[in-house]
Amino acid sequence: MIPQTAGALVSWSGGKDSCLALWRARQSGVRIERLVTALDENGQRARSHGVPPALLQAQADALGLPLVFYSASWQQYEEKFIAALRDAHGAGMRHAVFGDIDLQAHRDWEEKVCAQAGLQASLPLWNQPRRRLVDEFLALGFKALVVCVNGRHLPQDFCGREFDTAFLADLPPEVDACGENGEFHTFVYDGPAFAHPVPFRRDRISPYHSPPELGSTTYYFQELLAA
Repeated sequence: MIPQTAGALVSWSGGKDSCLALWRARQSGVRIERLVTALDENGQRARSHGVPPALLQAQADALGLPLVFYSASWQQYEEKFIAALRDAHGAGMRHAVFGDIDLQAHRDWEEKVCAQAGLQASLPLWNQPRRRLVDEFLALGFKALVVCVNGRHLPQDFCGREFDTAFLADLPPEVDACGENGEFHTFVYDGPAFAHPVPFRRDRISPYHSPPELGSTTYYFQELLAA
């Protein structure tokens, strides 16, 4: 539990889990002071979800929060993230909010890097039933688009769809409703935390083939443009 007098950052992917974690933290009275997002080496896309920084900035503007970007390869990711956490510590923040649900290895890593920066990791969704979190997200009125799917779990035509009850009903039984195992990622564009919807346009769907060291997996990304 974060003391209400303490400032916190949110590790922000732009997706549904980090959004729900932000919502829960704010509802409990936590003072969120910034969002932190990793971009790829070229600074053109969010590191995991593939969303361009202009749309992530539009999200932050609609949420009424400053957004700090950092660019990193996967090899540099931990080092650059710790630097971003230390910068937040220098600005007076003492907590970092994450949207992870129940993967212990993720929590262990988050607690490790936060400790190196003098911060405490907070996971508002931790150990909650995955489907219950999805239902809560939708019941609150949040709206999201599926912007990335892992081709090992889902075909291309799941990419670019609304994240809604119809999408959930069409998921194969072995695919988690939260996509917590990396099956898909989302971009949240409206909901109770937003002062207004984030305008965007869909472009093409692009395949990406990861190198052998990252699993030789095909991913499909819904390209988005600022409207």
